[in-house]
Amino acid sequence: MSSTETITVGIGALSAEDVVAVARHSLKVNIGADSIDAMEASRAVIEALVSDPTPHYGVSTGFGALATKHIPVEQRTQLQRSLIRSHAASSGAEVDREVVRGLMLNRLSTMATGRTGVRPVVARTYAAMLNAGITPVIGEYGSLGCSGDLAPLSHIALALMGEGEVRNNDGVLSPAAAALADAGIEPVELREKEGLALINGTDGMLGMLILASADLHLLLRTADLAAAMSVEGLLGTDGVFAEDLHSLRPHPGQIVSAANIRSVLAGSKLIREHSSAEDSAHRFTRVQDAYSLRCAPQVHGAARSTLTHVESVAAIELGSAIDNPVVTVDGRVESNGNFHGAPVGYALDFLAIAVADVASMSERRTDRFLDKARNHGLNPFLAHDPGVDSGHMIAQYTQAGIVSELKRLAAPASVDSIPSSAMQEDHVSMGWSAGLKLRRALDGLTRVLAIEILTAARALDMRDGGVPTSRSSPAIHAARVELRKVVEGPAADRYLAPEIEAARVLVDSGAMVAAVERVVGLLN
Repeated sequence: MSSTETITVGIGALSAEDVVAVARHSLKVNIGADSIDAMEASRAVIEALVSDPTPHYGVSTGFGALATKHIPVEQRTQLQRSLIRSHAASSGAEVDREVVRGLMLNRLSTMATGRTGVRPVVARTYAAMLNAGITPVIGEYGSLGCSGDLAPLSHIALALMGEGEVRNNDGVLSPAAAALADAGIEPVELREKEGLALINGTDGMLGMLILASADLHLLLRTADLAAAMSVEGLLGTDGVFAEDLHSLRPHPGQIVSAANIRSVLAGSKLIREHSSAEDSAHRFTRVQDAYSLRCAPQVHGAARSTLTHVESVAAIELGSAIDNPVVTVDGRVESNGNFHGAPVGYALDFLAIAVADVASMSERRTDRFLDKARNHGLNPFLAHDPGVDSGHMIAQYTQAGIVSELKRLAAPASVDSIPSSAMQEDHVSMGWSAGLKLRRALDGLTRVLAIEILTAARALDMRDGGVPTSRSSPAIHAARVELRKVVEGPAADRYLAPEIEAARVLVDSGAMVAAVERVVGLLN
């Protein structure tokens, strides 16, 4: 999608594709006229409460455990400013630009519903910051995933006020005031309730969920490709992927995965020749392939089903107005608990489990290639000269180390809770932490699949003499050709880390899947 295109943020829900486009590809945004009208109407409700002697949370009171404190009119601008300054308390490594932009867009989307009581100028300034590529600097620690992603969102609001640090569109670190001035954007002085409205949301964890879902769609297609390459390289059977077998247990994700693997293996001379040789010699050395080969559609399919559920959660969240208090359609200002991140936190944790299991199965397939007792005639560790050379022995160690970490990352963040705000906020979701660890898990899965593809391609080259004499299926031949553009074929041991990285880049960019899809059409 071109970065010159624009989407309209309005009362209707954004799509996940919109979020990815703005967060990752710098799509421009504008605000719909319907949203401007709705914001003006809800702002009028807040303005009417300014002089009301009855306390209203976020308008005339303190926050959290300090909500019993009445704030006089003359201190309410300072109240909002102090809220943002004190809550912009993140620490640690800088959060990725795309996560910050996703967070900003999701908060803008909630403002655009007209249920938060902010003035249109606040939303317009948010949009202007996104369009100018101004990205506030946020540390990875600071959100408990309840009462909103408080610290991350506060850093955005701080930049809106012209304070704190940001990165400009070129990634250069700059004071927020200078970056706003360079972009011709006026800082905003926040008024009653506006500071609170900018920080009460699940926007950061939701953005991470949406970005992770987009990444996992590609990685699951890549996992099907890797499994097919391993089946072929280990002289397995493609019979177990037959459509009628999977219709007996018709989980949708499993059916999709089996269909992908069938497409990638279609026309494999290696599989046909091996099967014919066994039949003609009446040799039945293997009645069944190992689980890591035979059951790939069941595991990859279960991951797809998990992803389908997670995307349904994200779709509901994208269509929600998350704030506290909220201005209802009939003009009431009501406290609520919709900022609690449990629905998103659970979804993030669920995906981390699926990611770990897909990677675990990939590592097991790789390991089979390296064991002479199980690789059906290949050299130990796929070494060029075993003993002198070690081949891919330590590449599997790298995979194993990653998989071990992925198992730790699969431990759910959302089962933890640390009370905060003097026990007013006594149960929190840890959804932000779940999002950060899922992003690390996806990076690990990318690397694990890259090593499997690298290993399977080496095994296939050793088995059939290399790409020029390839007996692979047309799809796997295309994958091998793509890999050989950046990694040489089997020979004496070479510096292996750059080859793993080159394969990772091909997987991460989608180039490996694209090479296959040019042959067989789109995988699902």
